[in-house]
Amino acid sequence: MTTQQILAFTLIALMMAVFIWDRFRYDVVACCALVLAVALGVVPVDKAFSGFSDDIVIIVGSALVVSAGVARSGIVDMAVKKFFPNLNTLHTQLALLMIAVALLSAFIKNIGALAIMMPVAFQFSKKSGASPSKYLMPMAFAALLGGLMTQIGTSPNIVVSRLRQELTGSSFTMFDFTPMGALLTVVGITFLLFFHWLVPSRTKQNNSIEEAIEIKNYTSEVSVTAQSAVLGKPISDLLKLGDGEVIATAVLRGTARMSPFPDLQLREGDAVLLEGPSNELDRIVSSGRLKLSGKPLSGKGQARPDVISVEAVISQESTLRGLSAKELALSYTRGVNLLAISRRGERLKERLGNLTLMAGDVLVLQGSRKNLPGVLQDFSLLPLAQREILLGTHRRAFVPLIILALAMAATAVGIAPVPVAFFAAALGMVVFRAIPLADFYKSVDGPILVMLAALIPVSDSLRTTGGSELIAGWLGGVAASLPAWGALALITITAMAVTPFLNNAATVLVMGPIAASFATNLGFRPEAFLMAVAIGAGCDFLTPVGHQCNTLVFGPGGYRFSDYPRLGLPLSFLIVLVSVPALLYVWPVR
Repeated sequence: MTTQQILAFTLIALMMAVFIWDRFRYDVVACCALVLAVALGVVPVDKAFSGFSDDIVIIVGSALVVSAGVARSGIVDMAVKKFFPNLNTLHTQLALLMIAVALLSAFIKNIGALAIMMPVAFQFSKKSGASPSKYLMPMAFAALLGGLMTQIGTSPNIVVSRLRQELTGSSFTMFDFTPMGALLTVVGITFLLFFHWLVPSRTKQNNSIEEAIEIKNYTSEVSVTAQSAVLGKPISDLLKLGDGEVIATAVLRGTARMSPFPDLQLREGDAVLLEGPSNELDRIVSSGRLKLSGKPLSGKGQARPDVISVEAVISQESTLRGLSAKELALSYTRGVNLLAISRRGERLKERLGNLTLMAGDVLVLQGSRKNLPGVLQDFSLLPLAQREILLGTHRRAFVPLIILALAMAATAVGIAPVPVAFFAAALGMVVFRAIPLADFYKSVDGPILVMLAALIPVSDSLRTTGGSELIAGWLGGVAASLPAWGALALITITAMAVTPFLNNAATVLVMGPIAASFATNLGFRPEAFLMAVAIGAGCDFLTPVGHQCNTLVFGPGGYRFSDYPRLGLPLSFLIVLVSVPALLYVWPVR
């Protein structure tokens, strides 16, 4: 080993140890490792920041924006309500999510399949009360397993097919990977379903003060119109749309106030007072096609794209104290709607327009981005730390799914590479107003992208210093003295271990020719050994940085580095135990 190789191996081992120690945030550790690598000469100075332009950073950042756009559209809520209304337990929810992600990953880019289903996982998390961390890592692993089932499912399969073409004159076909891939997917999902408890319940590591604010008792007034989905239905059907988080405090029909009994039939013109968290109120309003109180803020019949909703507290100095919304007529005088009110320790049963406002009340106000700041200042209202309030905001339900479908189709037919397609999809979310421009950068998890960008040149030092060739040479020497099953196991395990530090396609390019060459030297057919390389490179369950799917869920799941091997290591051993005899059966070596 050369001095540079020793330094590269030592630096990576030290970096992984600090990651697992978990005393410092992951992006800081990655940046320190990069600086040290440059100082030691392991990473050239001119390559120090090459990771910031790497395709993986673009793909992960864009996928986070796309996923946020899909979640914000509300289409996920509608789909879950319609097709899986009674899916309440963690096991059944997790089974559905993993199967869906795995099947999608067989035919589209696995990070795209994961981005589509992540919003569903967050909805299921709220419904079951389980932490999102219980869903996201198993889903990421299921996406990796699903990609093994077809030639286009994952990059290692494509590279291995090309290698076989060069070696034997015939490439693997589209579904040559299906017997092994389907078997490993079924085994892996079964394991994840019964051993997901190995993943601890985590909360997002970089929570902001905005996300810590949660008001659970907003009161809002909604009206039933001729277009409402709950017209003529009992009020219990309306409340089901809020997952049990929303209650009705009164139904106002003309001048009559009616008790909200579950079997009360809703009629056109009824006003219903609802109490619950703002997100659940928004779900009821959008799914039930109800009308919020206030004047529609639109122009030329179209919803204005700059309309937002904000939370503000009435201060002691506010001129709103002692007045009602009807007296203020904010909709007509200032172009602002009062959508909901929260008053600590009190259940509100009056119409919002008639309610006398008090100091300490928290209001949800709707208006334009330009208009609202002046209203807050003029009336001495104290805005809460900014967080996304969807109640009353206009959304285009199917636009995010159409954008994502076009991006995936473009990659499938070869019109655009994955980074360009996903970047265009993220841009499309803004251009077509599926996500507000102000929320675009909030969707991008900065620490995750910085960590990736810093780690890419550090990990690549194994290749640039010749360390990967050193590993490959050692592997060839050891495997040559083993029986076929032992060689297959060694190749698979080595590919799994190397992939976190090389990308999976590079792992196949390094190890594929070596595996095929010593198979030929020993008189074995090369197919099983090439498949073993593809399986090992495709099953990266040990770190959050080896594959984009693992990275995508790292921040939202609040995971630590040590969480991945807790679930991924036993899964990796299971994959090896199952794949070796299965390979010898499906692809005989003689």
